[in-house]
Amino acid sequence: MAVEPPSPRDAAAGRGASVRPVPRRSLAAYLRLVRFRHTLFALPFAFAGMWMAADGLPGWATLVWVTLAMAGARTFAMAVNRVLDARIDAANPRTADREIPSGVLSAVDGWLLAALGLVAFVVAGLALNPLTAALLPVAALFMAVYPLVKRVSWWCHAWLGVTIGAAAAGGWIAVTGAFAAPAWWLWLAVGAWIAGFDVVYAMLDRGFDRAHGIHSVPARFGDAVAGRIAVAAHAVAVAALTALAPAAGLGWVYLLTVAAVAIVFAGQHASLARHGAAVALRAFDANLIVGLLVFAGVIVDRAVRGVGG
Repeated sequence: MAVEPPSPRDAAAGRGASVRPVPRRSLAAYLRLVRFRHTLFALPFAFAGMWMAADGLPGWATLVWVTLAMAGARTFAMAVNRVLDARIDAANPRTADREIPSGVLSAVDGWLLAALGLVAFVVAGLALNPLTAALLPVAALFMAVYPLVKRVSWWCHAWLGVTIGAAAAGGWIAVTGAFAAPAWWLWLAVGAWIAGFDVVYAMLDRGFDRAHGIHSVPARFGDAVAGRIAVAAHAVAVAALTALAPAAGLGWVYLLTVAAVAIVFAGQHASLARHGAAVALRAFDANLIVGLLVFAGVIVDRAVRGVGG
């Protein structure tokens, strides 16, 4: 009688035979590992900061370096996260099919991708200005430590928000070489936004996290309180985006896009209240348009005010 070999998922989780699956490497697999298209979450905010600082396009060289820094930083952070969380992901039915637990890629693949991302991030940071170069070790540390924070504290969502929010401030710093009020408001807006939907995302794993000692707001306080915390975080994000207008000299066109962002948030939370996280997060990619809306608002507002002036 033939014996069916263990699936990659079973092997990754330690069930069945001890034979490890052979990695099936491809560009698509590497891109899926780091969810590369989700770079669009923060990249438009960095572009918005860059555009405001330069009062327009700052030059193609700066644009290329900022893009490389953002893509490299996120690739590094996500690859490290996937490698360090591989055992947790393998034990969680929702995540057991991810590239490393399922055997599509190996931990070595993850580390190599992280190294490439870090090199791109460092090269771009060094090419921009002295302040971006000086901040490189701090940024890299925050990105590398994130996967470990959820093992010790439910403040992990805030840590993630602060880490990704720094990218928005980075767009401003890349042009000016200094901090200023618009950079701080962008940092707060993106940080609160990211933290808010990360809390919602964590609702999917509340039971698993409690059983395995993983810290999150839903695991600590339950979904009802977590939902209210997510609403509060997104209210802070909208308030910070609104405060950005006078700080950066933006007008009514930009404020219309902030109103559109508020509507996106309200729709997601209404869906969460009615149907729960599993249904609400089917529209997870709607968050991809938030940064694009803000960036478009900055560009069009600058153009309209320039014509009016």
